[in-house]
Amino acid sequence: MPTVFDVLGHDHDEVKRMLAELEADPTAATGASDSDLERRKKLVERLVIEESKHEAVEEMYFWPAVRDKVPDGGQLADTAIEQEQEAKEVLDKLDKLDAGEPEFEQLVATIIQAGRGHIRYEETQVWPQLRTALSAQEASGLADKIEQGKKTAPTRPHPHAPASPAALKTVGPAVAAADRVRDAASGRGD
Repeated sequence: MPTVFDVLGHDHDEVKRMLAELEADPTAATGASDSDLERRKKLVERLVIEESKHEAVEEMYFWPAVRDKVPDGGQLADTAIEQEQEAKEVLDKLDKLDAGEPEFEQLVATIIQAGRGHIRYEETQVWPQLRTALSAQEASGLADKIEQGKKTAPTRPHPHAPASPAALKTVGPAVAAADRVRDAASGRGD
């Protein structure tokens, strides 16, 4: 049975893979072709979708568990949520740009650095403390909540929405449904 660390670790690995790909691929400034730029934009769309779902379920389930179970968990969660809020703002801007625009690459560089820093923070500062605070059953139960939550989580960043677990659980499914309709209409994430 997977634990919360397995589920989030899988997400982190996928994000790190996408960040490495973005870092290595050609850009408009380095002579990328139109198809390279289209592929780059699609990769960013996938990153936005995966990050949006990941951060939403962390805010609904993971950070409340950290606050509840870990000494100084409130401070750890506040730091992480602040990092996530900054990432949402960058991803929101990035999602609206074409890959050939100069600001696109500036924001890609920002999200690469911020994403890696946030993952490192979670895995080295938060996870070790939460691992010792959760029972195997609690770690597995939290994994289930996160996996289920991702099925109805928003697929776009909503930087102006509160990072409140109650608000996300109440309004999140309606926002996520609207995101998915927009995604289907635009072909985003295909």
